[in-house]
Amino acid sequence: MTTTATAADLPIRRNTILLAAVMAVNSALLQLVAAVASLTFVLVTGFESLLGLGPAIFLTASALTAVPAGRSMDRFGRVPVIAAGFALGAVGCWLTALGTWADSGLAVIAGFALIGSSAGISLLVRTAAGDMYPPSRRARGIAYVLVGAVFGAILGPAVFSPIFAGQDELKASVLTLPWLASGILSLVAMGLALCVRPDPKRIGELIAGDQQGPLVPAAPLREIVRRPGVIPALLAGFASMGVMVSVMNLTGYVVVDHREHAQHLIFPIIGAHVLGMYALVLFVGAFIDRIGRTSALAGGLFLMAVSCAGIQFFEGVVMTGVLLFGLGLGWNLSFVAATAQLADRTAPAERGKLLGFNDLGSALLGAGLALLGGAVLEALGVAALALGAAAIVLLPVALIFRLREVGAGGFEPPKAEPTGLQPVPFGHSGTPPGEGP
Repeated sequence: MTTTATAADLPIRRNTILLAAVMAVNSALLQLVAAVASLTFVLVTGFESLLGLGPAIFLTASALTAVPAGRSMDRFGRVPVIAAGFALGAVGCWLTALGTWADSGLAVIAGFALIGSSAGISLLVRTAAGDMYPPSRRARGIAYVLVGAVFGAILGPAVFSPIFAGQDELKASVLTLPWLASGILSLVAMGLALCVRPDPKRIGELIAGDQQGPLVPAAPLREIVRRPGVIPALLAGFASMGVMVSVMNLTGYVVVDHREHAQHLIFPIIGAHVLGMYALVLFVGAFIDRIGRTSALAGGLFLMAVSCAGIQFFEGVVMTGVLLFGLGLGWNLSFVAATAQLADRTAPAERGKLLGFNDLGSALLGAGLALLGGAVLEALGVAALALGAAAIVLLPVALIFRLREVGAGGFEPPKAEPTGLQPVPFGHSGTPPGEGP
């Protein structure tokens, strides 16, 4: 059987559905983290002035895991690493539950670290999505997998809101059961991931071989970063993910402590945010493939800035949910565009480490912003947090277009009908056809 026939017969649709199911379960887990990570840390440790430290631990662990996980994916395949990540997540959730039950700050911190590592690995599910589709359909392929998180936006409130309903007293023991349930969900996600066969990395190798002939050796990371289009994608990825996760993780505290809303109302707000992140992803993926990566990067960042600034001016639950929806949609645009751009510029054996490097920078920035944002929130209030986040997310926009003007960021994959397979050459120079040094 030829390579082309093998690639054509691969169960890409089945794998896409399974990975989308993994994303559904994962998004439900992340809603709990976003809603109660700050509250869990404060209630167990009593350090209210360090409310951003809980999310910061989570995000730092995610950052430190991203690059090793990406390199492991390039070496061993996507599925074993994803499954191991959810196993870590289950242990982390149960450690956190133990910490809330026994009032142990050490157990909570250790649990957050493991959950963060799991999140860093689960985010790389998009690497597997990028493997299975050619460049002309890559943003759509990534969107097909991410759309599973829409169901997670429904699953999260359905599982967790009833647990919190009627719990008027804010105490750590209330959080034990939700964290226990999250550990079970992590194991469900692990089981779904193990059903993905063949490994998406192998599918990517077959598709790349069909388009380009024999695969060339993987280039080092420092060389990949210099390829056209990589730097603006990284800048947008850092800013969009860093600001989104920090604001998302601090919103629960803003809603309960500063705006004095009931604790169970956090979950519909976070659910609206997750819907914004993923509900329109199928439309967004096709839209990005048509308008190009760079315009989508800038447009997504601008929408995020408007949504962050609006948190200062609207205090009600409904409008907070609408703003968080806008924050998620802006992230969706910039995140999918950045992922597609980075996947376009890499071979299958290079993709994991570049996306892992992107996640390293994004999560470290998110951890720093969560820690800084918590301190700013306590010292200066909601206005400083909201407007500061808006300013930070706008910073890369001008630089993205400047890089495109000087030729460092403007390469887009060839536009084509969805049925076309468009060759994107790889090699140590990363230079598109017709462009010399």
